[in-house]
Amino acid sequence: MQSVDKARLQIHFCVLLWGFTAILGKLITLPALSLVWWRMLLVTGALLLMPRVWRGLRAMTMRLRLAYAGIGVLVSLHWLTFYAAIKLANASVGATCIALGPAFLTVIEPWLTRRRFDVREVLVALAVVPGVVMVAGGVPGHMRLGIAVGVLSALFVALFGALNKRLVEHGDPLTVTCIELGTGTLFLTALAPLLPHTGPTYPLPGAHDTLLLLLLAFGCTLLPFTLVLVALRHVSAFATQMITNLEPVYAIVLAVLLLGEQRQLDNWFYLGVAVILTAVFAHPLLHRKDQTPIQPELLGTAESHNLD
Repeated sequence: MQSVDKARLQIHFCVLLWGFTAILGKLITLPALSLVWWRMLLVTGALLLMPRVWRGLRAMTMRLRLAYAGIGVLVSLHWLTFYAAIKLANASVGATCIALGPAFLTVIEPWLTRRRFDVREVLVALAVVPGVVMVAGGVPGHMRLGIAVGVLSALFVALFGALNKRLVEHGDPLTVTCIELGTGTLFLTALAPLLPHTGPTYPLPGAHDTLLLLLLAFGCTLLPFTLVLVALRHVSAFATQMITNLEPVYAIVLAVLLLGEQRQLDNWFYLGVAVILTAVFAHPLLHRKDQTPIQPELLGTAESHNLD
């Protein structure tokens, strides 16, 4: 098999693994805060065992470390709200909301970089609005809070995606991921006393949750991250973005097959999903000629990996 074809299959496999993050988030019985804290802690601990990470830390200035640490706070808020949306609604809703990230990015990135707004990007952002309305109308009333939290999660992923893009060339990807997730773990530790909860803040997971957390941390985070770093050497930015845009599709299909969530949702929901995904896929098509390389940092720290 040619290296390009192999790399594309590798990225599809990684995106499929990322699609499982929503499923695992629904299956893990821990509250969203505990789930995210354990996931970040496990990944950070594994990264700190790598000599490459320590070399990257030593080579990085304190100012840059602090910048990535600030982004790590946004990453933790993104994951917290993403899994909260899944707990409040379901995996399909969480995956659909996160697909709104590119729409938010079309507004946030020009504002952060002080460049002119691109009319094409604004049209893409506006195109998702009717899709969101359809999605909200296609779920039971008690799930609509989950949609609101999921939209907030998409806003956070756009924010840290835009900031990571500005700093992408200044640090080793694994080191950056370690700083961001490590800071996120500390931030959630400090935030926990301020949030309402019953029982221990971070209870020790049982055998069932421990197994799923290990799958989430290593099978759906570190493994695909490592595979993508290799595959990106052979695949264009456009091809990579078109593949990674499939993540919500994979997640929704998995939710139907494994969780039977189609029984909770009606046709309006899936019509809204189709509208949102059409806009998401249109975005890279409009920018095919001026694509820049996919940034591995973004691939390592989000469920939405198409924010380049």
